[in-house]
Amino acid sequence: MKISRRNFLWLSGAAITGSLAAKLGCAPPEEPEEPVVDPDVPVEEIVLEYAETSITTCPVCGVGCGVLCYVENGQIVAIEGDPDHPISEGTLCSKGMALYNMYYTYDEKGEAVQNPQRLTKPLYRAPNATDWEEVDWDWAIEEIAKRTKAVRDEYFKETNEDGLVANRCEALAWVGSAMCNNEENYLFRKFVAANGIVNMDHCARL
Repeated sequence: MKISRRNFLWLSGAAITGSLAAKLGCAPPEEPEEPVVDPDVPVEEIVLEYAETSITTCPVCGVGCGVLCYVENGQIVAIEGDPDHPISEGTLCSKGMALYNMYYTYDEKGEAVQNPQRLTKPLYRAPNATDWEEVDWDWAIEEIAKRTKAVRDEYFKETNEDGLVANRCEALAWVGSAMCNNEENYLFRKFVAANGIVNMDHCARL
């Protein structure tokens, strides 16, 4: 069959246009195939039978996705998204799915071991000291409260240089946490405002 140059160009253009339309979704949708299910084979749920479940929040960014941590003998054995969480509804991004690797690292043999750089207790470095020391949580919280009040009482300004009402403390700063939900951050913001703290920041810029 002899094809002229004009017909060859027309057929080539039609083929390219058809392929492009199919890639852009203009082609008719294909009928999905029905999954083959054997009614005689029971469907088993994949569960961690002996693990305790701890509900937490992903610490990576400010979205606040819910995470389920499965713990056996005090060790995390698996992590997955929380399907009951109102924000993420069980989904996690690639960083959230890799939270397991924040708790563990891998040795030369490729076996998972606890990350030695992960902090589990508060550390305190005394003035002019060079080393950090582990302290008790109760002591740390009480010490932070005492020092915060002392700084606020010393540097609180009721008025500015022009005599206008200021009610602020510029010697304190507050940094928010991605581990907190909207309700907690709302309470933190009220606490910061009540103390007159104007230096405030957050990873999600709330």
